[in-house]
Amino acid sequence: MSRSTARVVTDRPQRYAKQLASHLSRRSQTSWDEESGEGTITFSDGKGTMTATEGALLLTVDADDEHLELFEGVIGRHLVRFGTKDELVVKWERDNGQAGTEQRKAEED
Repeated sequence: MSRSTARVVTDRPQRYAKQLASHLSRRSQTSWDEESGEGTITFSDGKGTMTATEGALLLTVDADDEHLELFEGVIGRHLVRFGTKDELVVKWERDNGQAGTEQRKAEED
């Protein structure tokens, strides 16, 4: 298993994590604990965690190399879409020191 992490700067980390868990629960097993500010997303071939901290949402994905980029993208794209007004940026870093994928609001023409 490989790991990828992202720190998403936001004034509303709990709101976005709760929304992400709710939305992804349609296709994955998810949980969100409002009191602890922590949650999980369980995919068939991997797992994600969400932790709301002061000023940021911390994300972690654990998956085999074949699925790591896919799960980074799924979580990142949904989060960016929810936070369009806040212009959230999700920049993943792999546990081997390599850069992962990055999701941000698309530039408008």
